[in-house]
Amino acid sequence: MKVIGVIPARYASVRLPGKPLALLAGRPMVLHVLAAARAARRLDEVRVATDDSRIADVVRENGGEALLTSPDAPTGTDRLAEAARLLDGDVYVNVQGDEPLMPPENIDAVVETLLVSPDREIATIALASIDEAEARDPNVVKVAVARDGRALYFSRAPIPYARSTAPAYRKHLGLYAYRAGALSKVAALPPSPLERLESLEQLRWLEAGWTIWVGNAVADSIGVDTPADLARAEKTLESRGDRLRGPAPATVQQRLTAKKEVIG
Repeated sequence: MKVIGVIPARYASVRLPGKPLALLAGRPMVLHVLAAARAARRLDEVRVATDDSRIADVVRENGGEALLTSPDAPTGTDRLAEAARLLDGDVYVNVQGDEPLMPPENIDAVVETLLVSPDREIATIALASIDEAEARDPNVVKVAVARDGRALYFSRAPIPYARSTAPAYRKHLGLYAYRAGALSKVAALPPSPLERLESLEQLRWLEAGWTIWVGNAVADSIGVDTPADLARAEKTLESRGDRLRGPAPATVQQRLTAKKEVIG
């Protein structure tokens, strides 16, 4: 069985333009994600799927492999499905390109959750605990999980629970593993009502009758969507000192400088 990790990396971002090339601990963010994916034991291959040649060039210059995909792909799943049509694999893992602190063990966990049974077609992971602030934060996605591990619902709102007991939901982390056949089918689904309400693509799959299996995440991560998120990730890396560091490749510095000159 061949398991391929794909890192969707889109250049355009309203809140953080050129996000995959944003410097984190002196290196482009996409390279941190690539390092984590390469360290995962359960991935046989890793590719970066991007809509921009600048990102592809940085990945290739640093020993990685990149695929150019359509700039019109509306979601990371669409970009993943497009890459999967060019890559021969049995399982595809969507490794979020804006999660530079994702532990490799989490990537292994989502693959292992899928491979528990040949009947499982989609898997994701979540943290077992969530604090009150996260529960009320719409940027933190929550998932209610059945006793057998099936996802019942995902929401940005606090899913009701009794304050005297532990929450009946977990903090969702956006890693997904798909069997090849399932990926092509869910990518072809039209947007659904619940998806539009919550702005959560995975609700499209649940509404269409797909089962999403939820495994246990080993540790939390930081999604980078804003300059403030980038600063928080930088601070975490400084305290850990366990990821790529050092000056950015000259080519990245040149591209960022050229971009500033054009904007200026």
